[in-house]
Amino acid sequence: MSDAMRMYVEVGFNVLYLIVVWTMNGIMSARMRDVPQENRKLAGMFRWAFVLLALGDTGHVGFRVLAYALGGLEQNSALLGAGALATAVTVTFFYGVMLYIWKERYHGKFGLLEYSLLATIPVRLIVMAFPQNDWGASIPPVFWSLFRNLFLVILGVGVLYLYLRDSIRDRDRLFRWIGYCVLFSYLFYTPVILFSRDIPIIGMLMIPKTVMYVAIQFLAYFALWPRREPIPASASAD
Repeated sequence: MSDAMRMYVEVGFNVLYLIVVWTMNGIMSARMRDVPQENRKLAGMFRWAFVLLALGDTGHVGFRVLAYALGGLEQNSALLGAGALATAVTVTFFYGVMLYIWKERYHGKFGLLEYSLLATIPVRLIVMAFPQNDWGASIPPVFWSLFRNLFLVILGVGVLYLYLRDSIRDRDRLFRWIGYCVLFSYLFYTPVILFSRDIPIIGMLMIPKTVMYVAIQFLAYFALWPRREPIPASASAD
């Protein structure tokens, strides 16, 4: 795939993704009162998780689209760095909310594992604050990129373990599929972290990785928000 084609695919996908995720956030918020009382707290937590994700990704993928429009990625590295930092912060809190979603769903109690996962959040934020991260660079420093992402991987894999462990035990189809989506998102993301500097085309794996998050949003919506009943033809005629 040529560089120009890769740019058009990325820009097209990024714009479509932001439209979809923000539209779904709007629908989820507008229909919160329709959610049954027993599911409302869980639904509200999913909504906030995806507001966080959308905010960060608006900076991340939105700024990439803007950078292309302003002349290219290399010429706008500071813009890319600001977007990367925004999504690095919000995705950390996204997984924190996902941990509390697990707690709400299964009435779980926090023990050593859960508190250790929570501890990765402030540690990751502290690591990201070090100037050695060089957020304005077009290519992030290898060591610091891997170092800060290590804590996100620990948090995400821990959440994945809890979701799959308890959903399989309780035959909870919704959370089992959410767990699978988290699993595949990390399978797509790992090669990007490790190899995209040397093989840029691998960065395209961010597309299916992002699709996994959209799938989680749709799974949560269709499971927790009730479907609207169609208006009978006779009623609409009146």
